[in-house]
Amino acid sequence: MIELGKETERVILVGVSLTEQEDTRKSLDELEELASTAGAETVGTVIQSRDQVHPGTYVGKGKIDEIKDLLWELNATGIICDDELSPVQMKNLQDELDTKVMDRTLVILDIFAGRASTSEGKIQVELAQLKYRQSRLTGFGTAMSRLGGGIGTRGPGEKKLEMDRRLIKSRIAQLNRELKDVKRHREVTREQRSRNHIPVAAIVGYTNAGKSTLLNTLTGADILAEDQLFATLDPTTRERKLPSGQEILLTDTVGFINKLPHHLIDAFRSTLEEAKFADLILHVVDAANEQMDQQMYTVYETLNNLGVTDKPVITVFNKQDRPGFDGMARDFRADAVVRISAKTGEGIQELLETIEAVLRQQKIFIENLYSYREAAKIQLIRKFGELKSEEYREDGIYVQAYVPVEIYENVKVSRGDS
Repeated sequence: MIELGKETERVILVGVSLTEQEDTRKSLDELEELASTAGAETVGTVIQSRDQVHPGTYVGKGKIDEIKDLLWELNATGIICDDELSPVQMKNLQDELDTKVMDRTLVILDIFAGRASTSEGKIQVELAQLKYRQSRLTGFGTAMSRLGGGIGTRGPGEKKLEMDRRLIKSRIAQLNRELKDVKRHREVTREQRSRNHIPVAAIVGYTNAGKSTLLNTLTGADILAEDQLFATLDPTTRERKLPSGQEILLTDTVGFINKLPHHLIDAFRSTLEEAKFADLILHVVDAANEQMDQQMYTVYETLNNLGVTDKPVITVFNKQDRPGFDGMARDFRADAVVRISAKTGEGIQELLETIEAVLRQQKIFIENLYSYREAAKIQLIRKFGELKSEEYREDGIYVQAYVPVEIYENVKVSRGDS
């Protein structure tokens, strides 16, 4: 629990509605969950309908006065705005309200700082934090000191607030070098997987959709899977055999969220790009969430920003064990749709068969008679392809199978044995 002094932070959520107020309310509901995850208690909300966000103070003068009164009435210790504030907006709000001012980006960065466990995750989070703070040091003078303790000061960010621009710039350069080494290592790992000809399925989805639970159910990975936002940050890759015996690698990725900070996307790009280099996308959706459609849109937008536009997609409508599960949900952008409960295992067999069917579309169908001297080629098919039938005859082994393009030349029947 993040605390300000000895008391839990009490915050007022502030949003600007440019279209429908209902959409802003839903966004603030999510922001409340984010604030709770970061350790704060939401004591009030304020929404202002405007044609555009106020460039200087986010909300207009009348709402600032209303917020000022609420801060006193509710004994609140700060506000959290639902969008990323510019340095000018944050400074002006702090001057007007004389309280701690945070935005959605700062809260998400704080949660990531508390969840990062590997050295790679810590590097990525610190880099995102520093870039966020660097942009807010310009013209701020001592204004950043008003952040005090609590949300937005967890982890490496806390000791960086007093650093001047030169030190922050130097630290960012060092972290970028370390991140390049991590990226090179990840690229080597991907090349090794490619040489092994084992297909990779990237599990993507909105945060708390059940990605980690699905990976645990499919592979027994035993990674942290909790009913909270951003429960896991670090990607995990595990192996699974499909019904035909073919091996596949499943990779979990960090959850997406509406208004995911661009600093985080940049810092976590090498991690998020697991989806870009996968053979198949498993898009996990919380079909019991009333904001399911908006969450699906956010996931596709994020994938598009990462350049993931040409991969086959299986949309996995999860949580059918929950009240409110939409059994009629559709995704017209997906190549296939499956309804499951990752928690109870319902629908998992159908999911595995669907993965196999979608992967099959990327393979070549072969129908060969191998001599017994070439039996090793059948083992190659069994490991990397899908063996449909195998019949032992006097003149050899008759095989029908689907094989990846990469190994097609290696499983052709030798001319002397044809």
